[in-house]
Amino acid sequence: MAGNWIKGAIKHPGSFTKQAEAHKMTPAEFAEHVTSHEGDFSEKTVKRANLDKTLARMRAKKDGGG
Repeated sequence: MAGNWIKGAIKHPGSFTKQAEAHKMTPAEFAEHVTSHEGDFSEKTVKRANLDKTLARMRAKKDGGG
């Protein structure tokens, strides 16, 4: 059930990580940077950052950390 929306939400796997590496940051660091400076990034990048943060919370909860 949960996997279905995730599969549909990730249309270009690795694209956010590639953007993060271009800014010399980890995806988590880049997600924080993007969400705190939303006006400096495209709407798509902001959406990717929010998705990255959501998936990180899901991973933490699954692993018992959140």
